[in-house]
Amino acid sequence: METVWAVPAQVDRSLGDDVIGYGVEAEDGSIGTVIRLSPVPGFGHLVIDAGVWRFGRSVVVPAGLVTAVDDSRRTIKVGCTKDQIKDAPRFERDQDTGDLYYLRHLGAYYESLTAAPE
Repeated sequence: METVWAVPAQVDRSLGDDVIGYGVEAEDGSIGTVIRLSPVPGFGHLVIDAGVWRFGRSVVVPAGLVTAVDDSRRTIKVGCTKDQIKDAPRFERDQDTGDLYYLRHLGAYYESLTAAPE
Protein backbone atom coordinates (compact mmCIF):
# COMPACT_ATOMS: atom_id res chain seq x y z
CA MET A 1 0.00 0.00 0.00
CA GLU A 2 1.36 3.41 -0.95
CA THR A 3 1.65 6.12 1.66
CA VAL A 4 1.12 9.84 1.43
CA TRP A 5 4.94 10.15 1.58
CA ALA A 6 5.84 8.04 -1.49
CA VAL A 7 5.61 9.17 -5.10
CA PRO A 8 2.72 7.16 -6.62
CA ALA A 9 3.77 4.36 -8.99
CA GLN A 10 1.72 5.85 -11.85
CA VAL A 11 3.96 8.95 -11.86
CA ASP A 12 6.78 6.65 -13.07
CA ARG A 13 9.53 9.05 -11.98
CA SER A 14 11.45 9.78 -8.82
CA LEU A 15 11.74 13.28 -7.41
CA GLY A 16 15.35 14.34 -7.23
CA ASP A 17 17.21 17.62 -7.02
CA ASP A 18 16.50 18.10 -10.73
CA VAL A 19 12.93 19.24 -9.85
CA ILE A 20 14.12 22.14 -7.68
CA GLY A 21 12.87 25.24 -9.47
CA TYR A 22 9.90 23.45 -11.07
CA GLY A 23 6.52 25.16 -10.79
CA VAL A 24 3.83 23.33 -8.81
CA GLU A 25 0.21 23.24 -9.99
CA ALA A 26 -2.73 22.32 -7.76
CA GLU A 27 -6.02 21.13 -9.25
CA ASP A 28 -7.16 24.78 -9.39
CA GLY A 29 -4.02 26.72 -10.24
CA SER A 30 -0.41 27.54 -9.47
CA ILE A 31 0.97 27.10 -5.95
CA GLY A 32 4.57 28.22 -6.34
CA THR A 33 8.05 26.80 -6.95
CA VAL A 34 9.90 23.82 -5.47
CA ILE A 35 12.74 25.14 -3.30
CA ARG A 36 13.86 21.88 -1.68
CA LEU A 37 13.01 18.22 -1.14
CA SER A 38 12.69 16.02 1.93
CA PRO A 39 15.89 15.12 3.75
CA VAL A 40 14.03 12.47 5.80
CA PRO A 41 13.92 8.86 4.53
CA GLY A 42 10.33 7.60 4.37
CA PHE A 43 8.84 11.11 4.42
CA GLY A 44 9.18 12.26 0.80
CA HIS A 45 7.88 15.78 0.31
CA LEU A 46 8.29 19.02 -1.59
CA VAL A 47 8.94 22.34 0.11
CA ILE A 48 7.32 24.99 -2.07
CA ASP A 49 7.85 28.74 -2.01
CA ALA A 50 4.24 29.92 -2.15
CA GLY A 51 5.00 33.62 -1.95
CA VAL A 52 2.03 34.33 -4.23
CA TRP A 53 -0.19 33.87 -1.15
CA ARG A 54 1.91 35.66 1.44
CA PHE A 55 5.41 37.06 1.20
CA GLY A 56 7.93 34.51 2.38
CA ARG A 57 5.50 31.69 3.02
CA SER A 58 6.52 28.14 2.25
CA VAL A 59 4.28 25.07 2.19
CA VAL A 60 5.04 21.36 2.38
CA VAL A 61 3.27 18.86 0.12
CA PRO A 62 3.85 15.11 0.59
CA ALA A 63 5.24 13.29 -2.46
CA GLY A 64 2.19 11.00 -2.52
CA LEU A 65 0.06 13.88 -3.80
CA VAL A 66 2.14 14.26 -6.97
CA THR A 67 0.03 13.22 -9.96
CA ALA A 68 2.38 14.16 -12.82
CA VAL A 69 5.79 15.60 -13.61
CA ASP A 70 6.23 17.44 -16.92
CA ASP A 71 9.95 17.88 -17.50
CA SER A 72 9.44 19.80 -20.74
CA ARG A 73 7.26 22.41 -18.98
CA ARG A 74 9.21 22.11 -15.68
CA THR A 75 6.00 21.60 -13.71
CA ILE A 76 4.71 19.19 -11.09
CA LYS A 77 0.98 18.58 -10.67
CA VAL A 78 -0.51 17.66 -7.31
CA GLY A 79 -3.90 16.12 -6.55
CA CYS A 80 -5.32 18.70 -4.17
CA THR A 81 -6.61 22.26 -4.27
CA LYS A 82 -4.89 25.48 -3.27
CA ASP A 83 -7.30 25.84 -0.33
CA GLN A 84 -6.46 22.34 0.91
CA ILE A 85 -2.78 23.27 0.86
CA LYS A 86 -3.48 26.61 2.59
CA ASP A 87 -5.43 24.74 5.31
CA ALA A 88 -2.60 22.25 5.97
CA PRO A 89 -0.59 22.51 9.18
CA ARG A 90 1.56 25.61 8.84
CA PHE A 91 5.23 25.30 7.89
CA GLU A 92 7.59 28.06 8.98
CA ARG A 93 10.41 28.93 6.60
CA ASP A 94 13.10 28.38 9.26
CA GLN A 95 11.47 25.18 10.55
CA ASP A 96 13.45 21.96 10.24
CA THR A 97 11.82 19.83 7.53
CA GLY A 98 13.04 16.82 9.51
CA ASP A 99 10.70 17.63 12.42
CA LEU A 100 8.92 14.27 12.75
CA TYR A 101 6.12 15.66 14.93
CA TYR A 102 5.27 18.19 12.22
CA LEU A 103 5.57 15.62 9.42
CA ARG A 104 3.27 13.14 11.20
CA HIS A 105 0.71 15.91 11.81
CA LEU A 106 0.95 16.99 8.16
CA GLY A 107 0.65 13.40 6.93
CA ALA A 108 -2.48 12.82 9.02
CA TYR A 109 -4.03 15.98 7.51
CA TYR A 110 -3.36 14.92 3.90
CA GLU A 111 -4.37 11.29 4.57
CA SER A 112 -7.71 12.59 5.87
CA LEU A 113 -8.28 14.32 2.52
CA THR A 114 -7.77 11.10 0.58
CA ALA A 115 -9.65 8.79 2.96
CA ALA A 116 -12.67 7.17 1.34
CA PRO A 117 -15.96 8.08 3.02
CA GLU A 118 -17.59 5.16 4.81
